[in-house]
Amino acid sequence: MDDLSPNKDYLWMMRAVELARRGVGTTSPNPPVGAVIVRDGFILGEGHHEIAGELHAERRAIDNAHWKGNGQWLKGSTIYVTLEPCSSYGRTPPCTEAIIEAGISRVVYGAVDPDERHRGRADEILRAHGIEVEHGVCGEVCEILVRPWVWSVKNRRPWVLAKVATTMDGRMTRRDDRWLSSPKALRNAHQLRAESDAILVGGGTVRMDDPALTIRTPLQAPSPRKKQPYRIVMTRDRNSIPADCQLLTDEYANRTIILEQVSDLKVMLEELYSQYGIVNLLLECGGQLLRHFLEEGLVNEWVQDIAPILGGGPAPMVPGDYLKRECKFREEEILACEPDIILRGILE
Repeated sequence: MDDLSPNKDYLWMMRAVELARRGVGTTSPNPPVGAVIVRDGFILGEGHHEIAGELHAERRAIDNAHWKGNGQWLKGSTIYVTLEPCSSYGRTPPCTEAIIEAGISRVVYGAVDPDERHRGRADEILRAHGIEVEHGVCGEVCEILVRPWVWSVKNRRPWVLAKVATTMDGRMTRRDDRWLSSPKALRNAHQLRAESDAILVGGGTVRMDDPALTIRTPLQAPSPRKKQPYRIVMTRDRNSIPADCQLLTDEYANRTIILEQVSDLKVMLEELYSQYGIVNLLLECGGQLLRHFLEEGLVNEWVQDIAPILGGGPAPMVPGDYLKRECKFREEEILACEPDIILRGILE
């Protein structure tokens, strides 16, 4: 099997995907991107985008190759990137420029740039310099990786993921004070936090549970550079939030945002995007606020932890008679977090 075979392209791109996943939750408002540079079946350098305003994945991979002493082998190599290389100046120079200067002869990327002003521009620039370009390798995987970012770029508001934990009969609490979720399911919930820019709850949740809303026990250790998510509280009256609650007194109090008298959820989301750069928003709210988001059609993704219990406590997942809007669930993943089952998918 030669190094340019489709199977090899797949394997190298999946390595780039693995690297890109390290940046989920740290790169907003930029997308998570990974890059691998290969020649003759060997990795010369690799890297991923970590923080907005710092080097992109392609430049990190090139720098990594030089750091490893492989710079002289870059000419004639292939770079695998999960997203179309940027081709314009922003906070950093264009990656197409770095690829050309490095002498890389082939570029393979997964997902195309969603911005119509830039889509396909990298192909034109690179091919004009005699560089072979291919795209669409592991395209679906790469597109899912940047899906929240693509959504936010097109809609100017965050991708909203609602996470709920329920009994089999749709109750959000047990009849006593015991945890509803299993230990592994709780770790999955903290993983969602690690992949989010902000967590949103209602004032009732703060008054009743006094949550910390921090990342503590995720399935995978987050980047040391990962900041705790913004903690957003929606309430009718800010004075109803206890002054001694964790969100206002712990070491991350400066990451707490209290929103008072929100009249338009969509406008609120747009402001969170424009003012704070929030791309991934995690809902951990109670049923009443969750109902409002669902009825406004503002929930993109759904994660439900179902505990093997019938006859839960008094709090229903969605209070009231029925939702005013039908939401179709397209399943993407079922996780076994024994004894719980977690459903994850897209709401349409």
